Amino acid sequence: MIPRIKIAHLPTPIEALPHLSAALGGPKLIVKRDDLTGLAGGGNKTRKLEYLLADAQSHGARMLISTGAAQSNHCRQVAAVAARAGLACTLVLSGDPANASNGNLLLDGLLGAEVVWCTREERSATLDRVFQEMWEAGKRPYKMPLGGSTPVGAVGYVTAFEEFVAQGVPADHVVFASSSAGTQAGMILGARRAGWNGQVQGISVDEPQVHLQEMVAELANQTADRLGDAFRFRPEDVLVNTDYLGAGYGIMDAPEIEAIQLFARSEGLLLDPVYTGRAAAGLIDLIRKGYFTKDETVLFWHTGGMPALFAAPYAQQLA
Repeated sequence: MIPRIKIAHLPTPIEALPHLSAALGGPKLIVKRDDLTGLAGGGNKTRKLEYLLADAQSHGARMLISTGAAQSNHCRQVAAVAARAGLACTLVLSGDPANASNGNLLLDGLLGAEVVWCTREERSATLDRVFQEMWEAGKRPYKMPLGGSTPVGAVGYVTAFEEFVAQGVPADHVVFASSSAGTQAGMILGARRAGWNGQVQGISVDEPQVHLQEMVAELANQTADRLGDAFRFRPEDVLVNTDYLGAGYGIMDAPEIEAIQLFARSEGLLLDPVYTGRAAAGLIDLIRKGYFTKDETVLFWHTGGMPALFAAPYAQQLA
């Protein structure tokens, strides 16, 4: 049994998307609303943080440290869970601090997090340095890597997929944004544990196909070990699509803008510019190419991120 501190509003609902389905003329579309997990704007990372916080507290942590981009949804939720647990929080963020005081970063400050800035390439080394400095200062930090994607964090999506199966809503495909491997690793292990035989397809936000498959398979195997399971995954067992990387991570272009507008105007559902917007753009394109048959049901797993809509330059692009 992996220790867990229940924080998220669960189970998150599954809703039909009839107007979007009709607009695309494709399969039946439904959505799993992990944007409604309830922690400072919600999102998928709250599920991981239920286990990561429990692990941190079992080690006597008095501070949480993590890393991400300036508009990181994960870091916003780390800051929130730290505030809720009465812990200090330091975030190592990459980006331009002079052009980022909005969206998730605004919320990081409201939640009391201290921010250390660096380049994207320096994040890992800076995270290690900050952790060491805080440890030597006696602050008992607990370090979470990018996206909270550890075997402990990935358990959050093992239980999430088991939750989905228990809701009894049939689906042939599950489609979602995949990046730091934790969400997809947990999902494929959860699907295997539940005996679910549909497709679990990640739309890559930033990673090349082979690398992402290797990351997900390795983390799924480590998570299985942590849970005492004998399941094993090979990279070729991991279904990822890297056709929608566009101009790069965090760069919103016409496909993401169309997806965000289409979901909003057909279903009143808000996506984000980096993750769900890109995954939805991929889903829309796959439907138009006939990847899914019209009698199939596709579940779009909404991983949250709406606060980034209000950040520059995304707000200007969408306006």
